[in-house]
Amino acid sequence: MFDLSGKLALVTGSVAGLGKAMAIALARQGATVILNGRSDEHLADTQREFTELGLTAHTACFDTGDLDAAAKRLKTINQDIGAIDILINNVGYRDRKSVQEFAIGDMEKMLTRNLSAPFELSRLLAPSMMSKGWGRIINISSVVASIASDGDATYVTAKGGLESLTRALAVEYGKAGVTVNAISPGFFLTDPNLHLAKDESLNKWLAGRTILGRWAKPEELAGAAVFLASNASSYITGQTIQVDGGMSARL
Repeated sequence: MFDLSGKLALVTGSVAGLGKAMAIALARQGATVILNGRSDEHLADTQREFTELGLTAHTACFDTGDLDAAAKRLKTINQDIGAIDILINNVGYRDRKSVQEFAIGDMEKMLTRNLSAPFELSRLLAPSMMSKGWGRIINISSVVASIASDGDATYVTAKGGLESLTRALAVEYGKAGVTVNAISPGFFLTDPNLHLAKDESLNKWLAGRTILGRWAKPEELAGAAVFLASNASSYITGQTIQVDGGMSARL
């Protein structure tokens, strides 16, 4: 049920963190993975790691926030590697500050990277999925899409929009055999969060706020990604799976 042999998967932002963990998990289930990032050097390093693990991966260097460049790169991927079966829109952008600290136009940058880019990538790749009668689109949201945090209004707004987009695309593409779902991570120990993990007051709060009482490891998101990418989830679409240690389930 979880076999992904013969499938081609693009995971955006997959040189590190959650994206890398999900890419490794898909490859271990037999998928050929296309790694994405903005640095050829970092992509080459990650590709070597895949080779050392005995996994197959290609690289695609482009900035998902540059919509024109992304569209051009997807066209070359289709020509040089093949039609993508699985898309994981993982790249996100965050700028924590209060609403009043934002200047006019700052929201546009937030929405471009967190909402417009997943929309465009999905729109561009969906036709080939629909023509085959099979496809998977997985959007990476955040627990703050449903429980807002202070000083984070633009990110909260963008991720809330991404979950709405997930439902809309599911309705649009479902009859053609393409499912669209989202994963909503909670507090994960990725590189940008390592400094936060040293904050004892935050750790104490997290221990009480989540049911499982701890930070998550990046690989703990991988199971949900494999599930939604595989035939095991063939009758699930338009849904958001919370992978947050129970944070969204308690007061």
